[in-house]
Amino acid sequence: MNIFLREMNANRKSLIIWCVLVIAMVGAGMSKFTAAAASGQSMNELMAQMPKAIQAMMGSGAFDLTKASGFYGMLFLYLLVMATVHAAMLGATIISKEERDKTTEFLLVKPVSRTKIITAKLLAALTNLLVFNLITLLSSLTVVGYYAKGEAVNEGIFILMLAMFILQVLYLLIGTGIAAVSKRPKTAPSVATWLLLATFILSALIDLNANLESLKYLTPFKYFEVKNLMYGGGFEPVFLIISGLTMVMLVSITYSFYQKRDMSI
Repeated sequence: MNIFLREMNANRKSLIIWCVLVIAMVGAGMSKFTAAAASGQSMNELMAQMPKAIQAMMGSGAFDLTKASGFYGMLFLYLLVMATVHAAMLGATIISKEERDKTTEFLLVKPVSRTKIITAKLLAALTNLLVFNLITLLSSLTVVGYYAKGEAVNEGIFILMLAMFILQVLYLLIGTGIAAVSKRPKTAPSVATWLLLATFILSALIDLNANLESLKYLTPFKYFEVKNLMYGGGFEPVFLIISGLTMVMLVSITYSFYQKRDMSI
């Protein structure tokens, strides 16, 4: 438990900053909805005329931007990127920071096994993700609800937050797996972040080119597409299964390599 509390305290300031940023993103993003709604269909028509590359990066092609739910759907893509970047960096850092900061002896002198150490670290990381997700949920319900003017938006937001949490956990474990395997702990956060960006770009390329559709299994951003979740498509069982199996594999890699590695002091 001491390790858990130590990790929570070590990541407290970072978590607060990320939560403030996501609240600001929701508030600032939805503040532009009034202008979009006032323009009527002209905003949708303008978006439709933009190059497909821009539509793919903005995630705007499938949404009615004159509705609060549609505008939030476009905004959610950026919230998702923020959440997954935070998760990937947290996963990589929470595993590698003792070696990076030359404080490994703090853990090694404790009468606890490496299994308990990694379990405490993972629990602390998951708690951080849960707090981030709940803050995003509450700010979204409050702000989007304010602009919705009677439109039913709560159910859609809850579904999106569940999808976000699954992706948060997935990228967290990608980060822990990279950090556990890597022999250069300082590079683990940047490697995890670059991998995340690569999968995000791949998801955009798939939207641009139908011939790349078969590659959707390689990028988690295609597992839970906002337009499908918001407009009745729901979760696809195959992607839930792939996510679950990937998580199990990454947890196994994290425990296995962390226990075997020769940690530098």
